[in-house]
Amino acid sequence: MPVKKYRWTTTVGRVGILFLCLAQMKKVRRKGSSGLSELSEKAREQLAQAELRKLRQQFRKMVDSRKSFNFRHQRMIAGQYKEIETLKAEQAETTMLLSLVKSPKNLDINQKNFMELRFLLQTKGDYEALISSMKVLLGELDDKIVQMERKITNQRQLFLRTQEANNPKRLQRQIHVLESRLNLVTVHFDTMLTSNSQLRKEIEDLLFEKAAYDHVYQQLQRRLQTQKKTMNVAIEQSAQAYEQRVEAMARMAAMKDRQQKDISQYNLEIRELERLYDHETKLKSFLLAKLNDRSEFEDQAKKQEDVKSKKLGKKGKGESFASYEVAHLRLLKLAENGDLNQLTEDFLAKEEKNFARFTYVTELNNDMETMHKKTQRIQDDIINLRSQQQTSHEGTRSILKQMEEKLRKTTQEADIYETKYKEMSKTLEYLKNSVEKMFKKINCDATEILGKLGESGKVTDINLQQYFAIIEKKTNDLLLLESFRRLQEAEGPDVDVPQPFVNPFWGGSALLKPPEPIRVVLPVFGADSFSDKLEEVDSPLDHSTLQQMVLENFLQRERTKELQDTMSEKGDEIRLKKKVIG
Repeated sequence: MPVKKYRWTTTVGRVGILFLCLAQMKKVRRKGSSGLSELSEKAREQLAQAELRKLRQQFRKMVDSRKSFNFRHQRMIAGQYKEIETLKAEQAETTMLLSLVKSPKNLDINQKNFMELRFLLQTKGDYEALISSMKVLLGELDDKIVQMERKITNQRQLFLRTQEANNPKRLQRQIHVLESRLNLVTVHFDTMLTSNSQLRKEIEDLLFEKAAYDHVYQQLQRRLQTQKKTMNVAIEQSAQAYEQRVEAMARMAAMKDRQQKDISQYNLEIRELERLYDHETKLKSFLLAKLNDRSEFEDQAKKQEDVKSKKLGKKGKGESFASYEVAHLRLLKLAENGDLNQLTEDFLAKEEKNFARFTYVTELNNDMETMHKKTQRIQDDIINLRSQQQTSHEGTRSILKQMEEKLRKTTQEADIYETKYKEMSKTLEYLKNSVEKMFKKINCDATEILGKLGESGKVTDINLQQYFAIIEKKTNDLLLLESFRRLQEAEGPDVDVPQPFVNPFWGGSALLKPPEPIRVVLPVFGADSFSDKLEEVDSPLDHSTLQQMVLENFLQRERTKELQDTMSEKGDEIRLKKKVIG
């Protein structure tokens, strides 16, 4: 069916194309018939050929368009056929599925499944409600179990406590543990007291060293200030020298510009004078040439006259008068207007002008010589100024280098002292922190210090001595209390034999075996050589000498400490031997 439609459309298209061609041919013939009377046969043939070409081109275009249209429609029709086939297959499948679904067997199965699903959903809701209720019950039971466990643990603890309270061995063991702990605490306290005394000594030494370093630091600061002042003065002098140099350079530049201008002006004037001089020389040479020509002419005339006079010899005064007339005529020829006076005046004026120009040229030569001398003097002054400026620059540079070297050395020394000061401040901070900890451990009263203005409860350089005084007072009070208690126990009526030493901070020490008396080795305090050396020195100390003295003092203290440690170790060994023998 579609193939027939396609063929019918193609035939219709061809018939339409033919009709169009015939209509165009008729139009051409009509046009040709209307213009037959006007055009010739050749023109008609040419028009017909042109029209035929146009028609052929149109026909080709229409054929190509028809072919492309047919090809597109064929492709569209084939695609539509494929879609129709797929739709038919889908329709067959859907009809088959509908027939299967609408069968009575499948309808019964669907009804059964629906009922089962409904029943399962109902049972699901019931079970979820049961699960939630069981979870609530389990939570309540867990809470009750936890409460019962707590009660049981409390009962067990009470029972154990009662058993421990009634058990004498346990009590003895606990007492022994507590007494050993207290003994350790008291030993630690004693070590802290000894370390406190050592730290006090070290703090005193460090404070003394700090004072010495502060004194040296102040001296160095003064030196640094003086060096800075001298540097500032040198900088100001160099700045003034630089300003003077700039001014001299500006003057030199101005003098150079003025010299260049004078030289250029002088060159222009010299050129003008040379041009005038050349002109005058040319005029003078021209006039001399003219005068030479005239003199030669006059000489020739005189010679002729002499010759004539010699030839004539004996002629009279009439002939001489004739010669005068001839000379006069010649002068009249030389004069422009026939005025001999004007000729003489012009000659005299020209001579005066030449003389004036000659004098002017001589004056210009003298001026040139003076200008040359002035320029030479200016150049000599410039050379002298440059040499002076160079020497002043070299002097200022050497002074600046010396000052920079001094500043570098002073800055290095200041940096060294600053680092040492930082180290000393760190040690002092550590000592302050340890003093503060000791103050808090022995429960000292700081109301006296806090009552003062500006105190914040921290250990500083100002209130360090006050903290030491309070700690010392507290330790003395504790020692007095201990001695008073021992005296009371010794003087009691029930005591027949004096009891050995009992630690006041150890409550159960009476139950233990009394320890043997400890031999206390007193520290050997020698004369403070460092302070003696500082008192002997009158002049201010350098950094190297002061450092050497501090190192010697430190080594001496280390030696004394080693001696004390060795003595205490020997005493401990002797006590251990006695215990082993006993």
